[in-house]
Amino acid sequence: MGTRVRGWRWRSNPLRRRSDVVEAWTVLAVAVLLLVAAPAAGVIAAWWAHGEARAVAAEQRADRHRVRAEVVGRTSDSLPSVQGGRGQTVRASVRWTEPGSGPRTATARVPAGTDRGDSVEVWFDARGRNVPPPPNETSVWQHTFTVGTCATGGACALVLLGRAVVLGAANRRRMAEWEREWALTEPQWTRRRA
Repeated sequence: MGTRVRGWRWRSNPLRRRSDVVEAWTVLAVAVLLLVAAPAAGVIAAWWAHGEARAVAAEQRADRHRVRAEVVGRTSDSLPSVQGGRGQTVRASVRWTEPGSGPRTATARVPAGTDRGDSVEVWFDARGRNVPPPPNETSVWQHTFTVGTCATGGACALVLLGRAVVLGAANRRRMAEWEREWALTEPQWTRRRA
């Protein structure tokens, strides 16, 4: 049974090779990058994503308006679809009254199972197109968390990939050193000529 000697790569001794020193510094650099740089990258990406998501939400809130409309008909060829994680919707004709302009009719997505005469809330943009509702604060924070988590995970993956490349190169160099040293030592042990 062997015993592990901690920090042997850092100590000066005749068995320490250059690849051992590279490996020791790589372990230290990887630890710092995983514990400091990767979370920092995640926080920076999340901060940026939060600002962008809030700006998009504010822009959409300014451009979109909600109306309470009555379902007056359903298009016969509309198949249920999932829109923005809000459940199944179908296209239907809706009618509502806008102050100052009178009754209006348009085609909009309504929850599946809505019958003629039911009252629903639908969203329209400034050009009169049916659009999903603007993101709320919960959606903004979910987006922020997702981007931050993905950035942290991506940074960790990049650091670990770099570690694998450095250690692979160090191992190849170590093996080449061993081959050269064995080529010099083998003739002394086996009495063969190189």
